[in-house]
Amino acid sequence: MKLYKVKKSKIDKNGLYANSNISKGTKIIEYKGKIITVKQSENNQKFDNRKAIYLFNINKRFDLDGDFKFNVARLINHSCDPNCEVFGSGMKVWVYAMRNIKKGEELSYDYGFSFDKDYKQYPCKCGSSKCVGYIVREGSRWRINKKIKK
Repeated sequence: MKLYKVKKSKIDKNGLYANSNISKGTKIIEYKGKIITVKQSENNQKFDNRKAIYLFNINKRFDLDGDFKFNVARLINHSCDPNCEVFGSGMKVWVYAMRNIKKGEELSYDYGFSFDKDYKQYPCKCGSSKCVGYIVREGSRWRINKKIKK
């Protein structure tokens, strides 16, 4: 039995939801796609931020292009209070439960976007109490909180 199912998301379009209770540390799904060089991803208009981008940096030389229908993991949405995390092993990327997840709960992880001049192009709709309004990695969210308080 699959640990997840696709449903309409409260965060953005469709999402993956736990099909049963999932224990912390469980390997849930592989993020699949095509291995490309970093240079290919930098020079491809497909990754120009005009549409959804399903790209993982694997290492300094390679990225994983996950923009394929067979990559169901691409439907996992960002949250500022995620229940999953992503780890790479060799050229594979896996999504794991970072805490116990209840049946019916939407799966989410921190997309890890950097804080730069373009951060306002990526509004966050996760709705968590920790949300800063933009998809920015946890370690950089203090910068947005500092701007909000000014």
